[in-house]
Amino acid sequence: MQQRRHRTAPRLATLLACTAVPAMLIAGCSSGSGSDDKGSQATASAKAAPTTPALAPARFATLPASCKTVTQGTVTALVPKAKDPGGTEAKSSDVQSRGGCSWTGNGKDGYQYRWLAVTMQRFSNSPELGSAEEQAKKRFADQVADLGRLPGTTTTALTGLGDQASSVSGKATVAKVTSQNDTVVARTGNVVLIVEFNGAGLAGKKNPSARTVHSGAQRAAKDAVAAVAAANA
Repeated sequence: MQQRRHRTAPRLATLLACTAVPAMLIAGCSSGSGSDDKGSQATASAKAAPTTPALAPARFATLPASCKTVTQGTVTALVPKAKDPGGTEAKSSDVQSRGGCSWTGNGKDGYQYRWLAVTMQRFSNSPELGSAEEQAKKRFADQVADLGRLPGTTTTALTGLGDQASSVSGKATVAKVTSQNDTVVARTGNVVLIVEFNGAGLAGKKNPSARTVHSGAQRAAKDAVAAVAAANA
């Protein structure tokens, strides 16, 4: 069973430094009216000069290696007999800003399909788009809303997982096989993480329970949040 997922991360605007420097005006003594006019114009220009508030530095400056976001113990527990225990890394043109990795396997008996994937996106400060954290908050909200609009899904807010986290659970049928799915969207600082965990019984075997898949997705998400912090320690 193969599932393909496509995501397009928004292009981030080039980071620019914007600093307003106040002008220091020195007015000299003069008896001519032209001198007074120039002084008035300079003062008016100084008062009209716009100021741009400085953006707070982004909390995280880099991302961990994509396939190291989940510990080997978690991979073994969630995807027994994974085809590639080291994971399959997603291609990225900028590994410091976005990345992903996935693991798949059919279990110890060959009839328990499992698929685990982690996607990361890190935002940088931008004069046009705002602070890195505000951009991440928007991305988090948009992603949860998009997933929650899928038919038959249930969205649950999570606590103790980064700064914000939600779980979107449900079922999906692909090639006549129905899987139990759970996606955790988490935000830690200026990084948004999307962790997907799916399971299905093949050839008439029983599917994993919704609770099992839900807890598995949360376990992987906690690993990913910790990996981001460790990469920036």
